[in-house]
Amino acid sequence: MKVVKFGGSSLASAAQLQKVCAIVTGDAERKFVVVSAPGKRDKADTKVTDLLIATAKARLNGQSGEEELARVLERYASMAAELGLPPSSTAAIAENLRACLLSDTSNAGRYLDTLKAAGEDNCARLVAEYLRALGHDAMYVNPKDGGMILSDEPGNARVLEESYARLAALRELPGIIVFPGFFGYSREGNVVTFPRGGSDITGAILARGVQADTYENFTDVDSVFAADPRIVDNPVAVSEITYREMRELSYAGFSVFHDEALEPVYQAGIPVAIKNTNNPSAPGTQLVMTREANQAPLAGISACGGFCMVYVSKYMMNREVGFGRHLLQIFEEAGLPFEHMPSGIDNLSVIVRESAFTPAVEADVLGKIQAQLQPDSISVERGLALVMLVGEGMRHAVGLAARACSAFAHAAINLEMINQGSSEVSMMFGISENDMAAAVRTLYDEFFAAVTDVARSS
Repeated sequence: MKVVKFGGSSLASAAQLQKVCAIVTGDAERKFVVVSAPGKRDKADTKVTDLLIATAKARLNGQSGEEELARVLERYASMAAELGLPPSSTAAIAENLRACLLSDTSNAGRYLDTLKAAGEDNCARLVAEYLRALGHDAMYVNPKDGGMILSDEPGNARVLEESYARLAALRELPGIIVFPGFFGYSREGNVVTFPRGGSDITGAILARGVQADTYENFTDVDSVFAADPRIVDNPVAVSEITYREMRELSYAGFSVFHDEALEPVYQAGIPVAIKNTNNPSAPGTQLVMTREANQAPLAGISACGGFCMVYVSKYMMNREVGFGRHLLQIFEEAGLPFEHMPSGIDNLSVIVRESAFTPAVEADVLGKIQAQLQPDSISVERGLALVMLVGEGMRHAVGLAARACSAFAHAAINLEMINQGSSEVSMMFGISENDMAAAVRTLYDEFFAAVTDVARSS
């Protein structure tokens, strides 16, 4: 039994939706289908989720939101018409979306979640109806009825353990089950969403809950690549990658798989296959617990911008018991999770997401650090990117750091920070965001160019 998830690009149009349904019905083991909201039909298009966010913001700003909602309705109406579905399909979707638009706006976060979730919810209804029109036994299941219970954190929800037992009951339902991704319900019955890209998380949670044999994640590329194809021309494909490698790569910018989506399937030991909706016969990439890394110590290179570093220096810091704990407590009180914390004898650097470290938050945090810890100096560096080399074989490969630093030097890229995780699966470099693309290319040339040449010649 398989759980299959389809991303927004796989559901962007009626033609794409038809491909999805052909894939689902082409394998009797594909019982559970998790869908995203329709994505972009072309580069100039807008994702349905972004249209719904614009709709919500218009209403929250005192406007009607009707103009923005009309664009969403047009997307679903055109898809339903091209699929040959009856007008009642569009009428039901319009009724649901208008109810969401007119719902309570007193809590902006909850209202925004209600509108965002409507993209996946109505897409799931449309997919189920089209499968039935094709003569298949298919059922839409709302996450509340299915048992997807999440923490009450609008836009940043996490699954509660009780969900898994509830979701297990879905195994007994007949036919194909179509389940909307990206959202669930709090214990109090409020709609709450995962972070953007959260349909991956839904798919993984559902796979664990129903104890699937395989979780297939369909996207718009044939496989995971060793580097971002938007930065590196024709990067080498990765046929097999471990959960840990994928987690590290996803965290630092790999857009194929949401970084939080691995935990449920990892814990349950469920194999994951990443495949292409537009080329379903391609072998794709398999996520495995372990792999033979002797011949390929590195799995890939990833990069992500939008970070800043708070540098704190104090002579004899190492003799002050609890200095690090007090420092992190200040960040905790400001509601700031820290991403990394490289340190020296007399200094600590705390890396946080720049979007959360607003000028007001910065003033508050730095003021408390100065008052409570009395450092010799504090400084903030913004506009940082993290570039990561990832591979299970790194611990056994001599000279990787030297090769990476040499590649950076030849490309005239200044390193702000180097940090290697204790598991030795990744090595992270902090650089200016302006150098991010050049950094990925120079590392790829250093570590993967020979592999690419061999693959092309064969």
